[in-house]
Amino acid sequence: MVPSAVTFVRAAARLFAVSAVALPLLMGGAGAQGLQAGADDPVVAKVNGQPIHLSDLRDAAATLPPNARGMPPQTLYPMLLDQLIDGQALVAEARKTGLDKDPAVQHQVQEASDRALETALLHKVIGPLVTDEAVRARYDQDLAGKSGELEVHARHILVADEATARKVIAALKKGGDFAALSKEYSTDPGAKDQGGDLGFFKKDEMVPEFAAAAFALKDGETSADPVHSQFGWHVIQTIERRQAPPAPYEQARDELRQQMIQENVQKAVAQARAGLTVEKFNMDGSVPRATDLAEPPAGK
Repeated sequence: MVPSAVTFVRAAARLFAVSAVALPLLMGGAGAQGLQAGADDPVVAKVNGQPIHLSDLRDAAATLPPNARGMPPQTLYPMLLDQLIDGQALVAEARKTGLDKDPAVQHQVQEASDRALETALLHKVIGPLVTDEAVRARYDQDLAGKSGELEVHARHILVADEATARKVIAALKKGGDFAALSKEYSTDPGAKDQGGDLGFFKKDEMVPEFAAAAFALKDGETSADPVHSQFGWHVIQTIERRQAPPAPYEQARDELRQQMIQENVQKAVAQARAGLTVEKFNMDGSVPRATDLAEPPAGK
């Protein structure tokens, strides 16, 4: 299956936002996927002689929320047809009043045309490269059978002040039961009834102070000093560590697809820019001086 144009629009928007290039392509309908006019795409209305095809209704339906798209076509399509006719009527009125000659409107029309061309090009170039088969091959190459990130299994007792945390540590050193002390002292409602058990987690899934301490402890070791974070004071015990298994294909598929799309969008943009002559000017339109373009000295 070839990804829809909408997927490429979303990826392109993310890429260009990062690179500060304006590409307001937002998630919308699958207009690029509409049927071609012909026997399978009948004319369902005419407005001043301009046809509206069945594919236009299908494209309009694709822009609706899922609950609306689920309506029976015999109910949904007549409503969409009236909306398209209303739209054509407004367009005709706008032309009648000369708005199509307004420079601001012409600029907006040109921008919309440019965005449609960008989307069409990305879909044409990238679609064949990001098929289900290609995504699966990428998974097999990069993830399948390989160990994931390091995880630790830890538990903690969270209290409001350092003095209480040190009192808990002292009790543990005297043989106190971690789970019992968690129920007695911990203010973490999500873990206290589980004996403070947090299960396995990766380093970036916890606040930095907590993660650094938990990953530094040996298996079975408890923190000798309280660990302070934005949530309070922690007494941490690391139980064990493991290399996380790779995510199953069904879980990793969408992220891999987006990653492949973004990589190929970058390549497509680089290839498109390679054949252009680009001149950049200052924000006031003046030509930059040579010193404006020079790299700043190291350390500046």
